[in-house]
Amino acid sequence: MHNTRYWTSVKLFTKNFHSSSIRFKATVIDGKSIANTILNELRQETQDWVLKGNRAPSLVAVLVGQNPASKIYVSNKMKAAKVVGIETKTMKFSASTSENELLACIKSLNHDQNVDGILVQLPLPDHITERTLCNAVAPHKDVDGFNIVNIGRFCLDMQCLGPCTPLGVHELIRRTGIPTFGKNAVVCGRSKNVGMPISMLLHADNAGETSAMDATTTICHRYTPPDQLALFTKTADIIVSAAGVPNLIRADMVKPGAAIIDVGITRVEDPKTSKSYLVGDVDYEKVKEVAGYITPVPGGVGPMTVAMLMRNTIAAAKKTVIYNILDPGAVIYKQASQIKP
Repeated sequence: MHNTRYWTSVKLFTKNFHSSSIRFKATVIDGKSIANTILNELRQETQDWVLKGNRAPSLVAVLVGQNPASKIYVSNKMKAAKVVGIETKTMKFSASTSENELLACIKSLNHDQNVDGILVQLPLPDHITERTLCNAVAPHKDVDGFNIVNIGRFCLDMQCLGPCTPLGVHELIRRTGIPTFGKNAVVCGRSKNVGMPISMLLHADNAGETSAMDATTTICHRYTPPDQLALFTKTADIIVSAAGVPNLIRADMVKPGAAIIDVGITRVEDPKTSKSYLVGDVDYEKVKEVAGYITPVPGGVGPMTVAMLMRNTIAAAKKTVIYNILDPGAVIYKQASQIKP
């Protein structure tokens, strides 16, 4: 019996990756528009769920300190939740709050049957260990996908509440129709929450539970020598950059027609006006003259991250992912388990 997927891939290899390889400008992927479509789909799913007699999904955000960016991010997430029909609550703590106080709060939320999703907004003050707090969130309520149980299941290509930005990149590529089977992909970035999970989604078997993308994936990062990085990117059909380094990806590093997904986000200051603005890792104006697809910053991956958070929250409410854990409200760390709710 012939392997249909293999023969299909042979046909793909004989064609240009994208029609832009013979055009002059890339197709700009509107992440905000795609995210809005997803939010509308999720709103209908929530309405159907409630009409069956279930309560609306609920999401609680834990916000520590007065970081302006964190406050904006939480506000945007809560607005998206309202659109979808998810009930929300933000628990605010001062920057001086102790780690034990936060762990006690999370433990209480873990055991609250009216709470489906818990997100701990990062970054946290220096005296608090991010990994400790993220692991304290019960896996079945971990809508950010940062608990080590979800990370482990994700690495094993098992069903889980996955990390939202990598899921957003996956969905962006899928809905745009960018082919990935057998393609060369380069990921610039190795963070445990973004770069590495994106790499896994790109290279893992599509037949697995995460519906990964069957690409041949190379991982680079901000310390990869520039000439070596260029060698990899010049042969890549897909480049995902999540290094947080402006202008890391230049036009002379991109194969004509390639798909460029810019996850990087850096705030820079305009020397003429002294006003700050956001940029990605890609030299956008020049690269879009070469690439087949490209995402802008802002308006590309960011809205998709929020949409995936909403999808995870609904999945948590519907108990879509089954966890074989004796105490589903248990926290991972010993010091957290000793705290009274």
